[in-house]
This record gives sequence, structure tokens and C-alpha cells, in this order.
Amino acid sequence: MVRSLWSAATGMNAQQANVDTIANNLANVNSVGYKTQVAQFKSLLYQNLQTVTTTANGNPKPTSSQVGLGVRTSSINSIFGQGSLLDSESDTAFAIEGDGFFAVRGEDGTNYYTRNGDFTWALAANGGMTLTNADGLPVMSAEGRPIALPRTYIASRLSITEEGEICYPDEQNNPQPIGVRIGTFQFSNPGGLNRVGDTLFAVTDASGRALNEDTTPDVPKSRIVQGYLEGSNVQVANEMVNLIVAQRAYEMNSKAITTSDSMMETANNLKR
Repeated sequence: MVRSLWSAATGMNAQQANVDTIANNLANVNSVGYKTQVAQFKSLLYQNLQTVTTTANGNPKPTSSQVGLGVRTSSINSIFGQGSLLDSESDTAFAIEGDGFFAVRGEDGTNYYTRNGDFTWALAANGGMTLTNADGLPVMSAEGRPIALPRTYIASRLSITEEGEICYPDEQNNPQPIGVRIGTFQFSNPGGLNRVGDTLFAVTDASGRALNEDTTPDVPKSRIVQGYLEGSNVQVANEMVNLIVAQRAYEMNSKAITTSDSMMETANNLKR
């Protein structure tokens, strides 16, 4: 009887984590570059009530008796599906079509990767310009260096090609590449990336090293679209359905606890 209480309690804890994950997805439905998370569960160890044995007549019993000890959250996975492209009036808004990620240099000197292309030109200490994200972290070029331009360039006249090449108009007002390209990177297993923020990811052993699309052969190239941002890939209708299912599962586990409590109360009253 006690096993049923603990098993149902683990189910309630697991479904609470599921509801928390769904709620976080819904809260970030308008977050640029956000990727949906999905909670995964696994069964806990099973307890043997009776091993494979024989009957009183010596006939073998082919199966044993086992009872589960509940469930737990095994992982929360990110789904890296393509989000819809949202029109933006900013000249430094970039969306990626494909499997690539932008790279930014963190304050600790480590490169982090994101699909959020809401960038801006910031003034550097030498008077030039540096391309940064909303938190002021510099964006990496295809050569793995922060993108910095001298003070002679006017930010409003810069444009970006689909390959990420930064261009500046010549005397005839024709955009010309200036030799700097925004870096895009891919991973063998993006699901293994470690989420360090809503839209920032860190490399792990499970994800593999970052593959530079500019230098890695046989890697499909991503397309950069200027003037657009990649929206969240959260599907509100699916999340609402998942929320209802999680709530019902939570209620069923709660009902199992109530039923077990009623059975224990009945057993206690038998003595009276």
C-alpha cells in the first residue's frame, strides 16, 4: 500500500516538471529564436515480489512478479525546428534559414551559439563599430573573430548578403563586399547543446564541436535573411493540448494517493 503512495507521488512530481516545461514554452511564444522544450520520462526500478520458481506440483512458473516504483524526469530536450520569419524594421535584424547558429563571445571568453539574430552596431573603444547582440556580446565572424569595422563606415549603409557577407556601397552606390562575413555554425547533434539562457547554447561533448559552415566541406549552407527575425517555434495549440494531458495525469496520480489513503483507512477500521 505504501508503494502506491510513493509511486503516485513520483508521478505528481514528474507531471509538475512537465507542466513547468509547457508553461515556459508558452511564456516564450514571442521570444525571438526560442526553441521548444519537451520533458521526457523514464520508469524507476522494479521490485521483485516473486522470482521465477515452481508450483507445489513441481511445474515451473515461467514469469516473475514485479511492481514498478514510479517515474522520474529523465531529460528535457530542445526541439530545433525552424521558426517562422518575422518582419523587422531594423537593418541589423538577421534570421537564419537552415541548421546554422550565430556565434557570440561571452564575457568569460567562451563562444556561445544562438538563433536570435537581433543584433546592433555598438561603438568600440577605438571609435569603430562592433556587431553585438542585445546583451552587448560581440558576434563572431566566419574567421572566429569579433566583427569590428573602422570608423569610416556608416552603419545605416551596411548590408548583408544571404551568405553573410557584409557589404558597403561604392561611389556608384553598388554594394561591395568588404571582406568580413558573419559566421554560421552547425552541430552534429544540436540536441546535446547545453542551454545557458533562453536563446544561448554552449557546446558539450554530446553536441560535438562547432562546424564552421564556411570552412567545413559537405555541410549544407544556411541562408541569412536581413530585415527578419526568426520567431519561436512553439506551437500554441499543441502546447495547450499537452498542458491538458499533463493536468489530467497529475489529477490521476492525485486520485491514486486518495484511493490508497481510503484503503488504508478502511484496513485500520477493520480492527474496531
